[in-house]
Amino acid sequence: MGRFVRALPALLILVGLVFDLSTPPSFTGSPFFSAAPLIAAPLFSFGTTFLTGVAASLAVLVLRLHSGTMWKVESVIELVTVVTVAALALLTNRVVRRSVERLASARGIAEAAQRAVLPTPAERIGGLQIAAWYEAAQADAFIGGDLYAVQDTPYGVRLVVGDVRGKGLEAVEAVAIVIGAFREAAEQESSLEGVAQRLERALTREGTRRDTLDVVEGFTTAVLAEIPRGTGVLRLVNRGHPEPLLLYADGVLETLKTAEPALPLGMGDLASWPDRAEESGFPAGATLLLYTDGLSEARDAAGVFYDPQQWLRGRIFPGPDAMLAALVTDVRKYTGGGATDDMALLAVGRPLEGERVEHGA
Repeated sequence: MGRFVRALPALLILVGLVFDLSTPPSFTGSPFFSAAPLIAAPLFSFGTTFLTGVAASLAVLVLRLHSGTMWKVESVIELVTVVTVAALALLTNRVVRRSVERLASARGIAEAAQRAVLPTPAERIGGLQIAAWYEAAQADAFIGGDLYAVQDTPYGVRLVVGDVRGKGLEAVEAVAIVIGAFREAAEQESSLEGVAQRLERALTREGTRRDTLDVVEGFTTAVLAEIPRGTGVLRLVNRGHPEPLLLYADGVLETLKTAEPALPLGMGDLASWPDRAEESGFPAGATLLLYTDGLSEARDAAGVFYDPQQWLRGRIFPGPDAMLAALVTDVRKYTGGGATDDMALLAVGRPLEGERVEHGA
């Protein structure tokens, strides 16, 4: 299909020639000649568009000279029309090229912002296998309101996955605040509960200081995890976020439910209570999946929500990266490729005993 479209301007000129020569004089191929440079304008360079316009104009000129009607009013108007359309095609080409250049520049800035705010974590951190995936629902967007971060700390590997309320620049700003506060608190706070409270205070403080952040209605759902080295233990603090999933080496899937529901971060003024980290086992060969509601609220054509638990249950993957790749592929198939919300995924695997592990930073 791509080759056909790129060959279309030349084909239109050829069809115009054949049509004009094989039909009575009252019929003309000028619509085909006019269409050729217009088709070329968004597809080719300025020079190619110019040559297409010249070829179309010459085709009209040669045909009318061949038929001996060049100096008739109708023929002159026909030639002027094709030349005018060719000139408009050149103008269109300029506008399209400038728009493409601006879009490329914007995409480059967006990619740089994503790498700065949501850098891809190393594949090995603190003896664990790490894989992350981020997909923005908005076309040509690289970052939205979902977030993830992984930090190797003196207390073990600490992680956060969250979803900031809202979209656009305000959401990106809140993402930067949460991740910045998490990286600092993860190194300094001796407990996961302390990390959660630091994030709460950071959002409250910045929401008061900045007019761009929604102090009244703004909030961030988040789940924080801590995996101490060499213990086979997993600690979680869940602040109104979708419950993490733990896939064991034999395909058994466990949903890590929260005993006491808690409000999202940034809503401390409505109610407050001490955060309590909940502890569970994290044996060798198991993989922890943290995700945002862009996964669990993905819908098919009938509006039915995607069920990651049902899809993951009973499956075995060679590593977290393979799990995320297969999961994303299945979600795209389920939704028909049309996501309605951003989606962030973070998978953490504890290698089996005897597997070679490289410690990362």
